[in-house]
Amino acid sequence: MRMILKRTPSWFGGLSLWVVLSLLTGTAHAQSPRRLADDMAERTRACTACHGEQGRAGPDGYYPRLAGKPAGYLHNQMRNFAEGRRHYELMTRLVDPLTDAYLGEMAQYFADLQLPYPAPKAQNAITPDRLARGQQLVTQGDASRGLPACTQCHGVRLTGVQPNVPGLLGLPLDYLNAQLGAWQTRQRRAHAPDCMAEIVQRMPAVDLIAVSSWLARQPLPADTRPAERPPAGPALPEALSCGSAPELSAKMPAKTPQGARP
Repeated sequence: MRMILKRTPSWFGGLSLWVVLSLLTGTAHAQSPRRLADDMAERTRACTACHGEQGRAGPDGYYPRLAGKPAGYLHNQMRNFAEGRRHYELMTRLVDPLTDAYLGEMAQYFADLQLPYPAPKAQNAITPDRLARGQQLVTQGDASRGLPACTQCHGVRLTGVQPNVPGLLGLPLDYLNAQLGAWQTRQRRAHAPDCMAEIVQRMPAVDLIAVSSWLARQPLPADTRPAERPPAGPALPEALSCGSAPELSAKMPAKTPQGARP
């Protein structure tokens, strides 16, 4: 059988070559590396992919805010993931190759970002009396169970305390519930002695939900920065010493107002 070959017009060959060259040129342009800024904002894009632009919090309610939290707290949490006290494989894989000094630089970068908070969005169904119970535990504690008020460690404004205690306001309800639950089931730990684990173990689940529900409904104060020192008052009892925030066990006296006699 004879095969009949059709002659390809000469112009078609030239057009094909032009198309191939154009594709190759376009690919080369697409593959040329983009010049990236040599700064921490660029280096932490892997963080903000989950934790939101500039660390403002992820949109799903489970990735918490990083911006403005105390540097010591952020540094401790990255260490906790690297050393197995907290469990989330993606975080562990991200921080494991990094030196401790570099983790400290990342923590300081996010701590220095003072950005506005969104309005609280918690709308879970909870009765007024349970919300009142949550407020009582946050602001007064429960002496019958040996529970200090949240404000005793996290600051009167609940915005945290330098250098190691995080704020409790501006956090999504789902995140608060997940972390309190993780402490109760011992899936989350901190440096020993772990005061949060001890506190949460003394609380029934209904009280934990009351606390998280009240916190997630509170507006942020005008000044959202962490306090410079723990509130004045008695130090935590030895049984509730915090390995990740030793300053809470040896509180400094409140500052003397400027111009006043000590």
